[in-house]
Amino acid sequence: MAATIQNGLKVALRKHMKEILSCLTPEVIAKQSQVVTSRVLQNEAFRQAQRVSIYLSTSDELDTTAIIREMFRLEKMVFVPSYQGTKMKMVRLRDMQEYEGLPLTKWNIKQPDFKENREDAMTNGHGIDLFIVPGVAFTRRGDRLGHGMGYYDKYLKQHADKYPHKKTTIMALALNEQIVSNEELPVEEHDVRLNCVVTEKS
Repeated sequence: MAATIQNGLKVALRKHMKEILSCLTPEVIAKQSQVVTSRVLQNEAFRQAQRVSIYLSTSDELDTTAIIREMFRLEKMVFVPSYQGTKMKMVRLRDMQEYEGLPLTKWNIKQPDFKENREDAMTNGHGIDLFIVPGVAFTRRGDRLGHGMGYYDKYLKQHADKYPHKKTTIMALALNEQIVSNEELPVEEHDVRLNCVVTEKS
């Protein structure tokens, strides 16, 4: 019963956030993206990380392109999500040229082909040092509301089980409008807590 109520609250919050985000202009998103990019590049966890997983942004999310470009310049190992049905894996991109050439999904998101033979973070013996994750809404204390498929919650738990001794940082990038109060965002046992949420204001 409690889980059903939680689910209903999450669905309502996703709908509410979608309405808010649809009102943001590309200029507003670009301005916030610029500041957040700068904050990420100065972040100690980012500077220390060698293997970074990062999402490939859509038009209504903070733009991650400049961060990806900088990671290649710094010779970090860049891993991005690839989806098939209910499965998600993190696979390596080699350079910006490869990024530019990625095919688009039906949701207009760049994504490596799931069947392509690429280095996989779950099987390469090293895993990920820093996850930069997307989401619909966040709290300042590190709660996250995803899109409802559970891809990241499942993957982060699997990664922690696979690499139990690895110190991994989980960071989210958020538009100011995606920050909500602790009371507004229902949290369930399986929801993974973030280490930090980076916005234009913080």
